[in-house]
Amino acid sequence: MKLASFATAAVFVLFVRQVSAQGFERVTVPDPMDKPLEVAIWYPSAAPISQQRDNPAGQSLALGGPVNGEHLPLIVVSHGNGGFSDTHADTALALADAGFVVAAVTHTGDNYSDESYPASRWMVDRPRHIRLVIDYMLNTWRGHNRIDPLRVGMFGFSAGGYTALVMLGGIPDVKRSIAHCAEVPQEPACKLGFTQDFADPIVAAQLSKGWAKDPRIKAAVIAAPGLGFEFDPASISRITAPVDLWAAAEDKNVPYATNTDIIRIALRSPVQFHSVEKAGHYDFMKPCDPRMATALPKLWARLCVEVPGFDRTAFHVQFNAEVVSFFNSRLVSNQ
Repeated sequence: MKLASFATAAVFVLFVRQVSAQGFERVTVPDPMDKPLEVAIWYPSAAPISQQRDNPAGQSLALGGPVNGEHLPLIVVSHGNGGFSDTHADTALALADAGFVVAAVTHTGDNYSDESYPASRWMVDRPRHIRLVIDYMLNTWRGHNRIDPLRVGMFGFSAGGYTALVMLGGIPDVKRSIAHCAEVPQEPACKLGFTQDFADPIVAAQLSKGWAKDPRIKAAVIAAPGLGFEFDPASISRITAPVDLWAAAEDKNVPYATNTDIIRIALRSPVQFHSVEKAGHYDFMKPCDPRMATALPKLWARLCVEVPGFDRTAFHVQFNAEVVSFFNSRLVSNQ
């Protein structure tokens, strides 16, 4: 979950920069119910790379280069509260290096520059955004004919993990949320007022129907899933897609016992589980540039300070390799 929004888009330029020869572009995806969605796309490309690194991801990329390859797998990415499309840029780049197309959305009303939507709205909007992005990537994007529609996966972090669980068939339960926050008021999401309007009959009715999985998603990597306490365990047990589940041992934002552990116990689908020793919640986000400590000390303290003995950069080398390996093994081509 969020617990801290990102102050400005310029912040993300101060994350670790990497060099790659993959393609990149930003597009807007129409949303019939709201403003267009901003989506960042990484993809295989043999085009010359730009040395300007003039994108918030701080990466050298072939901006707008031609798409290289056929029958490419697609991974859609959902960031945590207060994040945006480039929050997991290093993981996206690793996937593109391995031959995946990656589409990361900035969730309207729940991102670094606009957190105006209450939980009761973004809970519904986030899954809808992912469906729209998949529709766009498979039918409209200029490289859509290069994507294999039978090889679609999802990566979700924190509130993005919640989003992935809904897309796989998990069903949120408002009553469980209200009861949990009454019983465990120290739960970080509850302290932030997550359930503040759930007792409203109109809101409760909206959040009690309309949940449906997207069968196009064949596998998911889920890191530190938020709101684990609110899911109907029976719905989680019916998930059939394989899941690669990650938890941070020192996560103070999304406590393991009331979130990831609930999901882990309820899952009956093939699940790989990893508990990362000494890792904190934000260590699943891309590594920070050390210059950020001086330029933006408050944000550095929130997002970048690690438990002594933990190296986020080194961890991401392993993490990204594991993510690529999981999707390579689960999104098998039928061609």
